[in-house]
Amino acid sequence: MNKYLLLWLEAPLQSWGADSKFDRRDTLPFPTKSGVLGIILCAMGASGKQTDLLARMAMLKQTVISYARTRQGPKGSLIKMDRPPLLRDFHMVGAGYESDPKKDPWQALMEPYKSDGTRRTSEGGGAKMTYRYYLQDATFAVILEAPSDLVEAFADALKSPVYSIYLGRKNCVPSEFVYQGIFEDQESAEDRATSIMEEKSLAEDFRVLDGEHEGVAMSLNDVPIQFGPVKKYRDRRVTMV
Repeated sequence: MNKYLLLWLEAPLQSWGADSKFDRRDTLPFPTKSGVLGIILCAMGASGKQTDLLARMAMLKQTVISYARTRQGPKGSLIKMDRPPLLRDFHMVGAGYESDPKKDPWQALMEPYKSDGTRRTSEGGGAKMTYRYYLQDATFAVILEAPSDLVEAFADALKSPVYSIYLGRKNCVPSEFVYQGIFEDQESAEDRATSIMEEKSLAEDFRVLDGEHEGVAMSLNDVPIQFGPVKKYRDRRVTMV
């Protein structure tokens, strides 16, 4: 029987790209399945294609619950606050390096090299402008269905990760413990998420459910079937409720 892993994703910045490439890197308003599985595999130190593990996780459910900050209202009530706007970060990338390694060998040691061993230079177009978008001050509970023989390994990795955990990009460092427990059923995991929400004086904003329900249904290309240098994904239907 499968079990349910509760992850708490909270950070000043998060970014969950689904289909953005090149000079504009958008973010969805909630974590993707590929992003969540990427966190777990990163924590496990599992590199390469990981096709067997991903195949086992592909059909299992993922539920995302989004939370919003609150403020005190009349008679002690809590009023849900609007979510902060997306942060747009401007980058210049690909300018290359022009120092002469013979004249300044120390500087040459600090510069990145390509996979073929040659140095990066500005030849081939020079600097490129890119725009990267981030969620600000976002908080999510992710309830991930997992095989019973894998869930303990997932939990141990999240408690003591091999590689640093980040929420979408390497500058998105979590501000709360990601691992929040293993549960026998989804309802128990939701109850624990509600307890954390109340402890933090948050309010539920929306949910993202697998499949089609009453709400805003959409297709996402975010179910990973192969990681590594050549990544492959398949679609899934989800609904924002």
